[in-house]
Amino acid sequence: MSEARTELLGRILDVAARDGLADRSLREIAAGAGTSHRMLLFHFGSREGLLAAVVGAMEARQRAAMTASAETAATPEELMTDVWRAVSSPEARPFVRLFFEVFSLTTRGAAPGPAALTASWLDDAEKAGQRLGITTDRAMARLGVAVARGLLMDLLAGEDPAEVDAAHELFVRLAGQASPPPTT
Repeated sequence: MSEARTELLGRILDVAARDGLADRSLREIAAGAGTSHRMLLFHFGSREGLLAAVVGAMEARQRAAMTASAETAATPEELMTDVWRAVSSPEARPFVRLFFEVFSLTTRGAAPGPAALTASWLDDAEKAGQRLGITTDRAMARLGVAVARGLLMDLLAGEDPAEVDAAHELFVRLAGQASPPPTT
């Protein structure tokens, strides 16, 4: 990624955090980032390409935070709780909304999606597990990603955050009780 594109993407992330992007035109996004819509098209190809780049950058930040949290977390359950707090925070909601918007576009083939979003989480969960001194079960990690995404949809739909948090806490307890499947 070119330095100019990286710097521009950083400004767009600031705009997304402040104003959201889902209902903004390319010209509005450009104005908020102090550039022109032509520069956005040059660097990202389309509005959908821009949204995909923003989601990819935000997901990378969240995964890096998960890996860093593994340095201080005492247990996998503590790490799961720390990650949940970060991705479900009110500050993260504009990016969560954008994630689901871009995800929807990619499932219809209407936008180039950020490559392998789930696989990236699974790979980084393995790294976090190594820092905790445990072997990560990829199937359980995939289930954790799916549960978190489903609960994030509940939050975006206006469900009571306390109830959604309680559901996540239950999942963390159940995951802690699960034993990995036998290897053959």
